[in-house]
Amino acid sequence: MEQAMRNFFQGMAQNRTMSNWAKKNGLRYGAKRFVAGETIEQAIDAVKALNQSGMQVTLDHLGEFVADERDARASTDYCNKTLEAINIEKVRSSLSLKMTQLGLDIDKALCMKHMTMIMDYASERNLWVNIDMEDYSHCQITLDIFHELSARYNNVQTVIQAYLYRSEDDVKDLASKGAHIRLVKGAYKEPESVAFPNKVDVDNNYKKLLDIHLPSPALTSIATHDEAMILHAKKVINDQHISKDRYEFQMLYGIRTDLQKALVKEGHPVRVYVPYGDDWYGYFMRRLAERPANVGFVLKSIFKG
Repeated sequence: MEQAMRNFFQGMAQNRTMSNWAKKNGLRYGAKRFVAGETIEQAIDAVKALNQSGMQVTLDHLGEFVADERDARASTDYCNKTLEAINIEKVRSSLSLKMTQLGLDIDKALCMKHMTMIMDYASERNLWVNIDMEDYSHCQITLDIFHELSARYNNVQTVIQAYLYRSEDDVKDLASKGAHIRLVKGAYKEPESVAFPNKVDVDNNYKKLLDIHLPSPALTSIATHDEAMILHAKKVINDQHISKDRYEFQMLYGIRTDLQKALVKEGHPVRVYVPYGDDWYGYFMRRLAERPANVGFVLKSIFKG
């Protein structure tokens, strides 16, 4: 039953008709719990509150799979607008983005042009940029672009998904190059030919990837709400005396806030992934797919009104 629900919401995440409906109707049906708002002003308010609680943030202006060059440029401008707001407000935040927002599906050169604009803008302001990983079809090209950018900039990070078979080799390569990564389990619907179908195998691979990357000199962002994964990470950090500038725990806005606060209280660096914008539908559906408990929350919000 749980797997059927996961498959349903993963499939719904790719429904363009529903995504367009969501844009027109605003944050609905519990989405406000997971999305900080539709405007940069609302997002910055959320960042300030999290900063006051001892947490850093990475801001993501939601959007993906852009097919029009004008939309790709608009997304690029909005990324720079987000960086400018972070800089002006002096909040502790980095920027997260998806390269399909910037025109990757239109033309790689166009995407690189936009990424360079953003990286230049961020570098001038001493801000970090995280390149989110998308579905498997974009995995290799995302890593190719990341390697090109990391040869020129030292303020860029990318994401590795533990449910992919290839991730062990990718993490070994990235660790050897001192590349900064965010490690996640993975939230897209992928075939068994490329991804572990069973949770236990994904969990075991996540731990293995932590074991490989945490000892490297680069930053490891441990992005999970799974307490078993967090306990494993803590053991590696303690056993290998890994300093706080080489790791951080990352969690999603609106999910396991109790655990976020507990980690801060223990003295661990914590960063919260804060999405905002009107293109929230796909992100919201993937959050429902990841954790069935979130569905119950949504149902309650619908019946309340």
